[in-house]
Amino acid sequence: MTKEQLKEFLDEKVTLYNNPNFIESDPIQIPHAFTSKEDIEIAGFLAATIAWGNRKMIIKSAQKLMDAMGNAPFDFVMHHTTTDLKTLDHFVHRTFNNLDAITFIQSLQNIYKNHNGLEAVFHKFSEKHSMQKGISEFKKVFFEIPHASRTTKHISDPLNNSAAKRINMFLRWMVRNDNKGVDFGIWKSISPEALSCPLDVHSGNVARKLELLTRKQNDAKALAELDTNLRVLDPKDPVKYDFALFGLGVFEKF
Repeated sequence: MTKEQLKEFLDEKVTLYNNPNFIESDPIQIPHAFTSKEDIEIAGFLAATIAWGNRKMIIKSAQKLMDAMGNAPFDFVMHHTTTDLKTLDHFVHRTFNNLDAITFIQSLQNIYKNHNGLEAVFHKFSEKHSMQKGISEFKKVFFEIPHASRTTKHISDPLNNSAAKRINMFLRWMVRNDNKGVDFGIWKSISPEALSCPLDVHSGNVARKLELLTRKQNDAKALAELDTNLRVLDPKDPVKYDFALFGLGVFEKF
């Protein structure tokens, strides 16, 4: 395929998958249950954090987490008591357990009380064409409260060569305004130009078949290569192609 043919092909797939029908089978449905900015941010962040494994199980676990917070995530984060946290005692999703969940709740409270919220932290460290340094700096802020060392593995660090798939997905949800009702676009201080594709097994395999990616590992170096190639296709909204790559991989077994 020529570059023009590839762009046309992928743009068609974006149109096919970037629509409200996508929501019903995706973890993005969890923040879509809320209307206030803070509830959407917190629900989205927690759902994205545990977004690995079977998608149905991810959604089920994320909903359990929302139920444990009384389906009022911002209020729970800001006003929980020690007794309230006991609702998380039996929560577990793969290697993310109740102690991790409690640390995340406490850290989010610190971020909203002392750092003006999630958007402010990411914006402070964002760069015009990349959020990867910003993600690394966000992790430092997130774990400035007392925490068990095991919990730090649940936030990836691109500067340690991670593709940081889940946080890049969360940032897509918050920053990108697709006018289709899928991504929220509620963070106005960060440009979609800075976003990176959530690189996973599916999107990585499709990208390699389309020669958008040559590196075999799904790591930060691979993400940088994919970013470069997607920015050629659409420098203003490169991460829209996540819908095409993911849809081709998951729904079409491309």
